[in-house]
Amino acid sequence: MYKLLSHNDLDGIGCGILAKLSFEDQVEVRYNSIAGLNQEVEKFLQHEAEHPFLFITDLSVNEENRKKLEAFYKKGGKIQLIDHHKTALHFNDHEWGSVSVKDADGNLTSATSLFYEYLIQHNLLTPSNCIEEFVELVRQYDTWDWEKNNNQQAKKLNALFFLISMSEFEEKMIDRLKNSNHFYFDEFEEKLLELEDTKIERYIRRKRRELVQTEINGFFAGIVYAESYHSELGNELGKEYPHLDYIAILNIGGKKVGFRTIHDTVDVSQIAGKYGGGGHAKASGCTLTAEAYNDFVLNTFSLEPVREDARKNTYNIKESLLGSMYENKAEEHFYLYPLNNKEWVIEQKKKQLPVTFSTFLEGESYLKRNHGTWLAKDYKFINYLMGYVKKKN
Repeated sequence: MYKLLSHNDLDGIGCGILAKLSFEDQVEVRYNSIAGLNQEVEKFLQHEAEHPFLFITDLSVNEENRKKLEAFYKKGGKIQLIDHHKTALHFNDHEWGSVSVKDADGNLTSATSLFYEYLIQHNLLTPSNCIEEFVELVRQYDTWDWEKNNNQQAKKLNALFFLISMSEFEEKMIDRLKNSNHFYFDEFEEKLLELEDTKIERYIRRKRRELVQTEINGFFAGIVYAESYHSELGNELGKEYPHLDYIAILNIGGKKVGFRTIHDTVDVSQIAGKYGGGGHAKASGCTLTAEAYNDFVLNTFSLEPVREDARKNTYNIKESLLGSMYENKAEEHFYLYPLNNKEWVIEQKKKQLPVTFSTFLEGESYLKRNHGTWLAKDYKFINYLMGYVKKKN
């Protein structure tokens, strides 16, 4: 007999699906939150009359359970932990631990991809094109490679996971992976996903108007309250406001915080770690602890939402060689323009600010971080230029 304890997200469920393909009715699978795993491990060690082979995937245990599992293993217990989070690398010190952040080719791994390799290597699962395609979709979504590769199939797979029950998702995937040559979405699923895309777009438009920004521990954070579509929301807000280091998504009802970033220079797993959480460099999370509540809720609740850039401009556009005009709540105007091929400068009240920037984005980030600006609408831009010309004449 086998027992699998895995995470309750797409990557964790992917491991459960592979386990059921391999062991069929000889495996018990339980999906857990990060906090729930340790309770399951304690019950396993205390109450299992005949301990089955224990797999732990996409999660790692706390220090107390790590010691208990080591003692269990030394007494002849069978256990294999498989993870891909860098915060779990110390489990490689144990014979029963296997943690890899990247594969031999330098690609980011997922728990599903690592578990699939394990099962193949130990002759516990027969490989197939369909299973490999499914595993790769899970890997790309979990590591955000889908965004880099514009892999919409991976995005659809995660959306479907949230649209139907966990048991129905498992059942559908197991049947498909057993009986198909290639992975696909059926006609009903495609229609369902199309409707969901429209719903997500509306949700993101609404949440864009609720985002606030602040500086926390040296990073500029965008903060928004949301209970749904965290990955899609974090990704879109990150691209919409690239001057922000990361997006913090607060689920007050669930008492959780999700962190997302689009920047390679920011590791949100370290930010989550400050509050007792963890995850990936670009997607992580934590429980809404008292410290997190203070930083992300209490200290920011009175802030006004970030104003959106003008969207339908013809003349006042970003990266224009003629310059771009920004304004803020104090009705101050800033003019960002290229001084030459190498420098961008900012002018305020006809005076150049004593800073220069190598790119337009650097200049815009400076304005949005330090002056709370947004791209002005065309008519304000034209009025500004007309007033400037009149004064000059």
